[in-house]
Amino acid sequence: MSDLSSAINIIRKYEGFNEKAYPDPVTGTEPYTIGYGSQYYPDGSPVKKGHLCSKTKALEYLFHEVNIIEAQLTKLNLGLDDSMSQALLSFIHSIGWESFLYSRVIDCLEREDFCGATEEMGRWIFDSDHKVIGGLLDRRREEINLFLQDVDTSPWSSTEVLLAAFRNYTAAPHQVRAIRKLEESISPYTLSEFANDFEIDKDPWNCFDQNDADLLFNS
Repeated sequence: MSDLSSAINIIRKYEGFNEKAYPDPVTGTEPYTIGYGSQYYPDGSPVKKGHLCSKTKALEYLFHEVNIIEAQLTKLNLGLDDSMSQALLSFIHSIGWESFLYSRVIDCLEREDFCGATEEMGRWIFDSDHKVIGGLLDRRREEINLFLQDVDTSPWSSTEVLLAAFRNYTAAPHQVRAIRKLEESISPYTLSEFANDFEIDKDPWNCFDQNDADLLFNS
């Protein structure tokens, strides 16, 4: 059996324990939830109004649910590592299997766009009125951190990213926003030194020699 402790701990932390079944906050009736976010018992029967359970039973229900989600996730053969799988177990337990299956998250996973997948996961933080739910915001952050725990999220080395950005610069709005955001995070002294070294005020073509050309096009 897989170690599901990371997923279980996140779910327990954010669902909290409820001894008594409580109604759906939108409908005020069904579906009812009990324990650590369980709406069905292991035998498939739904939780009903007035039902009670102990922490021991609640944990038993939760393990059963997570094991089912894990089996479904494994069948998709997405090539996930353990941290990714556990993060998704918590995420899927939160939003439901059908919602996950038809979400953009799985589209990103199939393309192995793991950073894109976490961006999509981060969108699942709103209630039915499109207001941010604070608990969901914190939960998504924890799930995303776990998901990316063993992922290299920096494909560009620090010596390449700015050169690549300069080569590809077209003044597109997203590029301008990214540059302004970077400027805000850099010390004005560092920016000033960069401006002087870069010789921003000079016409680049007046001081361009063959050595510069070789450096630019061979880098």
